[in-house]
Amino acid sequence: MLLYIDISAFSYAIPLIAGVAVGIGSWLFLRFRKAKQKVSKTLGIDENAGKEVEDDIVIKDEADKPEGGDKE
Repeated sequence: MLLYIDISAFSYAIPLIAGVAVGIGSWLFLRFRKAKQKVSKTLGIDENAGKEVEDDIVIKDEADKPEGGDKE
């Protein structure tokens, strides 16, 4: 007994397979990330130890001032 699978059935199968692959990949990524965080915390490794943090720069225009000038 032979089974015949119509070509149009693959148009349903391909998105299904892709969705399952993306779901499994996302789940694996999240598990890896949690495991990495646990290992880093256990060993006392700080990922942000050597990073530089820049200050925020705020630029205000003259149009931002209230009308009537500076009455403070």
